[in-house]
Amino acid sequence: MTAIPQSINELMLRSQNIAGLTLGEIANSQNIQIPKDLKKNKGWAGLLLENVLGASASTKAEPDFPHLGVELKSLPINRQGKPLESTFVCVAPLVGLTGTTWQTSYIKHKLSKVLWVPIIAEREIPIAERIVGTPFLWQPSMQEDQLLSQDWQELTDMIVLGNVENIQGRHGQVLQLRPKAANSQAKTKAYDKHGRPFMTLPRGFYLKAHFTQQLLNQYLNINIS
Repeated sequence: MTAIPQSINELMLRSQNIAGLTLGEIANSQNIQIPKDLKKNKGWAGLLLENVLGASASTKAEPDFPHLGVELKSLPINRQGKPLESTFVCVAPLVGLTGTTWQTSYIKHKLSKVLWVPIIAEREIPIAERIVGTPFLWQPSMQEDQLLSQDWQELTDMIVLGNVENIQGRHGQVLQLRPKAANSQAKTKAYDKHGRPFMTLPRGFYLKAHFTQQLLNQYLNINIS
């Protein structure tokens, strides 16, 4: 395990040093076994990056580099620089939301400063040959924060009013709520519109792909609309 970086400059230097390397090269340098596929190891690339960059938060409810206030997010892209999927941010609470605001929410805390690490990860590319792109550090602009806040409020209002089952991917401009569970047997408590508790699939907040595309366009001059 790599030592925890002591400053953002040190973290950025480390992340720049792995740009251009394959996941296989990074894994070998860390003596980490490369899985045959990612069906049962979906988060493997992210865990590999955490290891080589010295992340410390693990699964705790705080950013990956808590002392720096930085969250680490891998971003699978194709060779043209287009995101391959939406990006999971955190599990969404379905109960106990009374009094919560965007400013005090866990998701705002997670997204306050993000180190994005793009990975060229098209499905036909073997895992070991997938290449790490140029990392960049992002802090939401006032406009981006407002968009995220509006979406969070819309989705949270639907949860509080008992409409969690009616939330679809089209809800939200840049943020969406989707099921997030290891399997269909995993259930968590929520409330219906009559205030009655029931069990449903856990949900997660995701950044929509067109939003992360805009970040790539802005920071890395990848001009894909």
